[in-house]
Amino acid sequence: MASDAPIGVFDSGVGGLSVLREIRERLPNESLLYVADSGHVPYGEKSPEYIRERCATIAGFLLGQGAKALVLACNTATAAAAAELRERYPDVPIVAMEPAVKPAAEATRSGVVGVLATTGTLKSARFAALLDRFASDVRVITQPCPGLVECIEAGELGAEGTRELLRGYVEPLLAEGCDTLILGCTHYPFLKPLLHELVPASVSLIDTGAAVARHLERLLNERGLLGSAAQPARFWTSGEPGQMERVLPVLWGKSTDVQSFPE
Repeated sequence: MASDAPIGVFDSGVGGLSVLREIRERLPNESLLYVADSGHVPYGEKSPEYIRERCATIAGFLLGQGAKALVLACNTATAAAAAELRERYPDVPIVAMEPAVKPAAEATRSGVVGVLATTGTLKSARFAALLDRFASDVRVITQPCPGLVECIEAGELGAEGTRELLRGYVEPLLAEGCDTLILGCTHYPFLKPLLHELVPASVSLIDTGAAVARHLERLLNERGLLGSAAQPARFWTSGEPGQMERVLPVLWGKSTDVQSFPE
């Protein structure tokens, strides 16, 4: 596998761009491929079997494009499909996401941690195992957030409807004394500016994008696969390419063409 081959990253939609940005910042010499499965978003309301099928299709496509590593930039996809993909592709470095339960449990001062996540993530055995392993000494309050992913997919980061939806999810957690909030979906870091308006400055917001980029760097370094000459990032979506092109300047920081994902 060539060190200058690209890294393949995918998510149920555009939320994984929050992870892609961290990878670009950490590994500026890497070429990046990104698939937004926006035609099937949100994963959080889909069955694990459905998600595994989508992840297998996308992973196969990215490897067909020459990807040297895969990043599942989606907590729900990780819970449903990471183990199966690692079994199917044992020679490919595969980095997956999980809610930041451990750092949140270490950071809380009040002993109360709130989790904003999709229904699929919160129902998963992987999330239950995280709580058992890292959160036995703290109180964890989970909050499913239906509708938020769709707001972010539409690029409505500061819209009044998004604000009111988010307020309805956050206020019960604050009322219970949470001083630490886990952003348990890769879409949610794009709402940090809004969250900073809705929660006190004393409340910590924790996500795992930067940690994923560091872990990816370690895996590539161990295998001698660190790149040295980045090509421009390439994007595909199973949704409407024009819609993704409209939100890319906000979520990625620049305009670029988006191709239709070949189903």
